Amino acid sequence: MSEFVTTSNGDRVAYDRRGDGPALIFVAGAGPWREIDPDTTRTAELLAERGVTTIVYDRVGRGESATGGVITLERELAAIEALIGVVGGRAALCGHSSGCSISLRAAVDGLPVAALALWEAPLAPPNSGAREWADEVNRWIDAGENAAALDEYMKDMPPEILDVVRSIPAMVEQAPSLRPDGESLAWAESAPHAQLFGGIRVPVLTMVGEATYDIMTPAAESITAAIPGASWKPMPGSEHSWEPEAMAAELAAFVHATHAADPAASATTATITATATN
Repeated sequence: MSEFVTTSNGDRVAYDRRGDGPALIFVAGAGPWREIDPDTTRTAELLAERGVTTIVYDRVGRGESATGGVITLERELAAIEALIGVVGGRAALCGHSSGCSISLRAAVDGLPVAALALWEAPLAPPNSGAREWADEVNRWIDAGENAAALDEYMKDMPPEILDVVRSIPAMVEQAPSLRPDGESLAWAESAPHAQLFGGIRVPVLTMVGEATYDIMTPAAESITAAIPGASWKPMPGSEHSWEPEAMAAELAAFVHATHAADPAASATTATITATATN
């Protein structure tokens, strides 16, 4: 059964919590919510078996996190902050696709992020057109043309993927939730990555699927070069999706290692334990 938390902006965010131990929050990319994302749910279940507290949530404006008004990047970051509070005040983030740029922004903005695990961050070099593209997506959203906004957002994806996405009515209805994705990607392209991300001082692991799109490996290399101590690696996965068993094993090792090295870890663990027993 879903749990709910209310953000500082008043959004009611639905989530599933599993397991005990250091915390990891999954930050979805453009479009998915829990009901249509079984791979993330399965990964969270496997992580819970490996001693990790997991949070899988419906992003603002999706699934059971329905809302109104303009869904800004700030509202999405407030959701992450509220969910970090649910697990004791400190958590690793696992971003998927544009969820990576949202997660990076959370760390840069000073949210209590313990580590970043980034799956297939689709980040282009500076000034490659993301600002103009995001503005066009937002223009369609503001006009109430959700189908056109979704088409614009997905315009560089293979046509067969767009056909699948367009066949899901809720994906069109929830197109206003794409604004934070576009805004975070435009931000991630607004300057060299070393300038944007160079101040991040938490462990960062960037991963790409063994069969992936051309943009993903250069992006992983750029993120790694920008953040001191960051690393990247190929993982089992294709078509922008990971394999839950392999991903859970990798994330469990990453979360436990970073937790052990985190000077704030003992306080967070104590808070989680106290919350779980009350």
